[in-house]
Order: sequence, then structure tokens, then C-alpha cells
Amino acid sequence: MTVHTDRSGHAASLADPGYQAFWALRLGFGVLPILFGLDKFVNVLTDDWTRYLADFFNDLVPGDAAAAMNVVGVVEIVAGIAVLVVPRFGAPLVAAWLGGIIVNLLIVGGYGDIALRDFGLMAAALVLARLAWAYPNGMPTRNR
Repeated sequence: MTVHTDRSGHAASLADPGYQAFWALRLGFGVLPILFGLDKFVNVLTDDWTRYLADFFNDLVPGDAAAAMNVVGVVEIVAGIAVLVVPRFGAPLVAAWLGGIIVNLLIVGGYGDIALRDFGLMAAALVLARLAWAYPNGMPTRNR
């Protein structure tokens, strides 16, 4: 069993389920938004990301829907990096971003299933935010 310690000497065991959940969520919400963000530029996962963008939001940003999706891609990349580097900030950012995606999908219509899935992801991002406070710098705040 591997044990890590924080600056105050408190132990964090890799066998601790909370510690495992923290890292699984941190890696997932770090890497996946980066991959989704990059895909806004290369369109491997779908051939048309713009179909998911509500006209209302498209009208708020300069340029066309493709340019708007490029902005979305940049935000997703930044959010993923934030989760990896500073999860206390990055996790709530991802949760808020997912909330915006949910609203957007409901406005577009016909994507309620994706909006419901994203609601579950938003809940998981909020759990990560809570765990980020329990494991600052990847370590627990007290002995477990």
C-alpha cells in the first residue's frame, strides 16, 4: 500500500476510496473536456458540432456558429486544464459550464437525453469540487 503525505504530515492512502474517487474524477474531468475541446477544431467525434448550438447563443457571439464552437472548444480546454491544475476552481467551472450546456441543449430542443446525461455529469463535477476541498493538493486535510 502506497501512502502519501501532505505538508502537515497527514497520510493519504491509495486504498482510501475517497482518495481514489477524487483522482478518478479529477483525471476524467481534466482529460475529457480537453479532448472535447480539441475536437471542436477537428470534428472527429461528430461531423457538425454547430447543430448543438442554440441560435440564441450563436447570436450572442461574433462570427458564425463554427467560430462560436471554436470558442466553446477553447473554454473546454481551459476548464480541463483548470481541473487538472487547480481542482477547487476547475471543478465548479466545469459544473457551471455543463449547466450552460444543459440550458443550451434544452433551448435547441430534441437533445433532452444528452441534457439529462450532462446533468449527471454536472452532479459528478460538483462531487469533485467537494472532494477537492477534502484533498487539497491531492492529499487529505486530516488522517483517515
